[in-house]
Amino acid sequence: MTGHVVIVMGSKGDLDHANKIAAQLAAWEIPSTLRVASAHKSVRHLLDLLDLYNRGGERIVFITVAGRSNALSGMVDANSPWPVIACPPVSSAFGGADIYSSLRMPSGVAPLVVLEPEGAALAAAKILAVGDPALRAKLAAFQGQMAASIVEADQSLG
Repeated sequence: MTGHVVIVMGSKGDLDHANKIAAQLAAWEIPSTLRVASAHKSVRHLLDLLDLYNRGGERIVFITVAGRSNALSGMVDANSPWPVIACPPVSSAFGGADIYSSLRMPSGVAPLVVLEPEGAALAAAKILAVGDPALRAKLAAFQGQMAASIVEADQSLG
């Protein structure tokens, strides 16, 4: 009952970033699929992909990986009822200001923005856990381990 995460890259140049997300999803035992579609260069292809996933019966979370002028995240969000998480690759180009294209969206368009690949995978897991008690239990155990490691670090100081 977990669902499926579709990682959509703006270009194959985003593959390393997308693979980090996919690896973390695999650790959570969440299936994922990597796709390439550009909101600027292959609009029809992107809309066809979205139609495919929107028609299916499986629960989907999209994670979009696109930098520079990130129209991909907004385009996916505006054309699908499923949650969208934007996880743009970090860039020093333009003084890092290209992140604004992931943050500023028109009304009625609301992808989440998570910058770290592992964090994007965790957000997707939490979304899917809403309808999956087993996944929710894994997340609770993970959070318990995180808390225990902090308490242990504090106690080791003395």
